[in-house]
Amino acid sequence: MRPFHHSRGEEAHRHHFGRRGFGRHGHGFEAERGEGRGGRRRVFDSGELRLVLLKLIADEPRHGYELIRAIEELTGGSYVPSPGMVYPTLTMLGEMGHIAEVKSEGARKAFAVTDDGTAHLAEKKEEVDALFARLAELANLRERTDAAPIRRAMGNLRAALIHRLGRDGVPTQTVHDAVAIIDEAAQRIERL
Repeated sequence: MRPFHHSRGEEAHRHHFGRRGFGRHGHGFEAERGEGRGGRRRVFDSGELRLVLLKLIADEPRHGYELIRAIEELTGGSYVPSPGMVYPTLTMLGEMGHIAEVKSEGARKAFAVTDDGTAHLAEKKEEVDALFARLAELANLRERTDAAPIRRAMGNLRAALIHRLGRDGVPTQTVHDAVAIIDEAAQRIERL
């Protein structure tokens, strides 16, 4: 294995991956949620992301883009770490001696786990297992809440509200009636 070096060529592969998804508030690295509205939620702190990437690399040598895609797949598309989080973390893992660059085809650098990295994963096994359970939980949440019929119904509701309440001179009582209908629907869904 060659010593780890972060090349400028990897910088060319940094671009935003547009999927958005769910996260866990208060856990570090951000995952986008919603359809471009509503802010961001934290999924991992820096130490947790290091462990996730290290475990994925221990499973098989990978380059940065493959790691991003692997996490996206593990979460069912609900969380895609940005290259701006992944590549600096890879640099840190290399500096810590946990990964090293290996020969690969093409311009992208692949990384493999070192003996130190394997030992570190063994020490942190319970934490790693919990992190991968969290990734599976994100996938499960997306599967339960991101169904096409629900998105369609939410779009219909939004369109009806804009059409009916978005014009000038809508009586206050009409707004209150619409709010009551939405609140009642929410309560009925909670009781399902």
